[in-house]
Amino acid sequence: MNNLQHVGLDVHKNTIDTSVFKGWSKEPELEKLLPNEWAKIKGFFERLKTNGSVVACYEAGCMGFELQRKLMSIEVPCMVVAPGLVPRRPGERIRTDRRDARKLARHLRSGELTAIHIPTQEDEAARDYLRMLDDFKMELKKTRQRLLHFLLRHNIVYTDGTHWTGKHEKWLKSLSFEDPLLKDTFDEYFFHLKELEEKTGRMKEKIEEIALRESYQEKVANLKCFRGIETLTALSLVVEIGDFRRFVKAEEFMAFLGLVPSENSSGDKRRQGGITKAGNSHLRRLLVEAGWQYRFNRTVSKRLASRRKGQAPSVVAYANKAGRRLSKKFNRLIFRNKKSQVAVVAVARELAGFIWGMMAGQIA
Repeated sequence: MNNLQHVGLDVHKNTIDTSVFKGWSKEPELEKLLPNEWAKIKGFFERLKTNGSVVACYEAGCMGFELQRKLMSIEVPCMVVAPGLVPRRPGERIRTDRRDARKLARHLRSGELTAIHIPTQEDEAARDYLRMLDDFKMELKKTRQRLLHFLLRHNIVYTDGTHWTGKHEKWLKSLSFEDPLLKDTFDEYFFHLKELEEKTGRMKEKIEEIALRESYQEKVANLKCFRGIETLTALSLVVEIGDFRRFVKAEEFMAFLGLVPSENSSGDKRRQGGITKAGNSHLRRLLVEAGWQYRFNRTVSKRLASRRKGQAPSVVAYANKAGRRLSKKFNRLIFRNKKSQVAVVAVARELAGFIWGMMAGQIA
């Protein structure tokens, strides 16, 4: 331990503040500001290795995992830590990059940091593609809203059914405007909308191709046996989580998704609030969306039956068991006068437990 060096890194686009603690010394052995250039970083760590073993850490953020992978390539163990779980003193009011690096090194030495999962490069590439689709779908939704708001301002309202159907699109194409500038405005909105629809459609086809890769195909197919989970949600779960067995039990996976109730209990009083919303917000939203499919205990649809075709009977039976239980849970909560939004979040939490059971090999 006396020769072990703990290095805290405060990483930014152009610079990296470093703080090195050797053994159990109270003060840092070395502090240095490095340019964020791999040649300089590599030289710095190679010099440290001549004085003993080195371990390093930095907070997860926009800089991703490239630094961690490069440090591992030169045999320097590096932990990427969850920023929200780094201990902080209540009275601490001064914060600088140097202090942050020093604090990370101290907490690394005392074992108080929580490491996050580092995805493989293949998983990270697939995850970025899926999140890009999510961004474009959000832009598509906003563009639709802007177009409808533009028409509403000019008292042009569609009253013959729901929006964004074939009939509605035909009605949009038939609109005419006396003012040429209004016509140009409508055309810009409309053709941008069609461009986004074409782009998202093309990306969804690509996602179907990604899901057929050997490393994903079986896992995605198993997850698609659940009602409400299709390729996008299934593939997102696989690439975001990686190995589900890193969660010892289902409750840990639920907590990772932020679907467990918050709590502020003391003495004889127990106070529980809304869900913590900690962890992976992207997956939490997808599971809540899937939870709406369990409002009714429906029979197996043709679409679900086609997804289950060729799957192991034990997997299908497990998914059916989940469907019956989750539908009962939703209806029981509604009967107790809970809001439907509260009920569906509770269903999403239990659905996460069933997903963990399937992916961790706990099917009974």
